[in-house]
Amino acid sequence: MTDPAAVVGEVFGAGAAIVSGVRLPGGASRETWALDVAGGGARHELVLRLDSPGGALEAGPGLRQEAVLMRAAYDAGVPVPRVLAAGESYLLMDRVPGETIPRRILRDDAYRDARPRLAGQCGRALAAIHRMPLSCVPGDAPGDPLRQWRDALDLLGEPHPVFELALRRLAASRPPGTRRTVVHGDFRNGNLIVGPEGIRAVLDWELAHAGDPLEDLGWLCVKAWRFGSPLPVGGFGDYDELVSAYEAAGGEPVDRDALRWWETFGVLKWGIICVMQTMRHLRGGARSVELAAIGRRVCENEWDLLGALRQDS
Repeated sequence: MTDPAAVVGEVFGAGAAIVSGVRLPGGASRETWALDVAGGGARHELVLRLDSPGGALEAGPGLRQEAVLMRAAYDAGVPVPRVLAAGESYLLMDRVPGETIPRRILRDDAYRDARPRLAGQCGRALAAIHRMPLSCVPGDAPGDPLRQWRDALDLLGEPHPVFELALRRLAASRPPGTRRTVVHGDFRNGNLIVGPEGIRAVLDWELAHAGDPLEDLGWLCVKAWRFGSPLPVGGFGDYDELVSAYEAAGGEPVDRDALRWWETFGVLKWGIICVMQTMRHLRGGARSVELAAIGRRVCENEWDLLGALRQDS
């Protein structure tokens, strides 16, 4: 594993010192540290991400590639932390203050003024993401997303009739999908740093790929990311706010039926991910109360899918 002190010394010089370091929660395949560093006559508030031993294979394209994405996002006008240095096993960036916990963002008084702005800010951020050059994403094409998730479900060997029904319905109603852009892959409430004025940074670029830009808009609207709020866009806004801001910021016109298709696909995808995570626990791959608890989310997604399929029928 990369030594944090070595990374800091490489960036700020031999006299730099880590004044304090706290490991942040979350992340089985990667470690994330909040570091305060004294160096170059100044104090720097930083975040260091490290690959855990053996974890890089499950964590996406790699931290060096994630740095390439974040730098391209910065150049495109996406709010992201500034990358200071990156290697195969580490990524060092500025620490952006703010809140990432969705329930606080949706309920705390500190974010009362921000909430009405968030859907529009998400639309503008997504329009900027979809302007990023395709050269910044890994070269391997991800293939047909429906086929990918059908195969993933089949490999689990678990019967889920609602997911099978959703796969058939989605295959029969698939929109044409004429555009191909950079897709963030996990743009949602929970992967945004929010301050009292709104979005300060977009996080977690490890799932970025080339695909249909409506995948990002639909994923943001998945019911799981509303965290109990009735508002369909991340729990903080309406479809019209998101789409209007996206189009005004240069995004291509959004077909509402196609957006609905990608939202339903997102519910299906999250449901299958919940099964996968639960099986990791039940089959001994990673014994974890958190993974076990995700199992109860499976039936919630099945219920949400039935509701979505009924509306679309």
